Amino acid sequence: MEGRISGHTGLIALFGSPVGHSGSPAMHNYSFARLGLDYAYLAFDIKTEEMKDAIAGMKTFRMRGANVTMPCKTEALKYMDELSPAARMIGAVNTIVNDDGRLTGHITDGIGVVWSLRDHGVDIRGKKITVAGAGGAATAIQIQCALDGAREISIFNRTVEKAEATAEKIRQAVPGCMVHAFDLADTERMTEEIYSSDIFANGTNVGMKPKEGESVVKDIRAFRPGLVVLDAVYNPRETRLLREAKEAGCLCIDGTSMLLWQGAAAFKLFTGQDMPVKEVKEQFFR
Repeated sequence: MEGRISGHTGLIALFGSPVGHSGSPAMHNYSFARLGLDYAYLAFDIKTEEMKDAIAGMKTFRMRGANVTMPCKTEALKYMDELSPAARMIGAVNTIVNDDGRLTGHITDGIGVVWSLRDHGVDIRGKKITVAGAGGAATAIQIQCALDGAREISIFNRTVEKAEATAEKIRQAVPGCMVHAFDLADTERMTEEIYSSDIFANGTNVGMKPKEGESVVKDIRAFRPGLVVLDAVYNPRETRLLREAKEAGCLCIDGTSMLLWQGAAAFKLFTGQDMPVKEVKEQFFR
């Protein structure tokens, strides 16, 4: 790092709290060095009430961009000059690009899922996807899949009204995509919807440590060979959901794949170049 920082080195940051555990600085700095790009990526512990000053600092220091993590994604949106279609629909940003003082907010969570699917040979276009959850990650998945050509989306959430709100946004923005909202407690309906889907994604924290013994899918008859199952949970890497889906013959994609590809999407926005994903995967996601 010391050998490649100069008076011309551009700064890219991670804003949020806490950020000390994040793997983003290592992943991005490795990629900058690998491609010979004159940038450095640092993490800053920023609280929600500090985001306004952090954004002002981006402009003052002419930073190229920033990633934004919890709890600052919604707050950061307030200070953007432009928004990507997904960020506007979701109401949050996790990637900011600074073009000569004009800030554009993006959200790459859903892109990470779509690119992760593509990496496994699956095209979202024309597919039916069922998604558990209506929080930030789940909503990003639903909206990005709709924008990228999904045929049909079924959303299951404990609060049906919240799922229906996202469904209505999608209907307005992407009229060609059929969207349904259901109660997460309706196991029979969820089993039917998953079984008739091409893809199932868990966008909740069910299965995350210390509750790794739980699964959002209560009836494993929902699984079948040919179904693609993604889990946004990455700790543990193989959740109960993925273990049971794998045993049923499903193609399984764990949460680290989504982390990798959402980072790759941000990297592309910052630099205009493709992250060396294969090498990053070997270095940081074994």
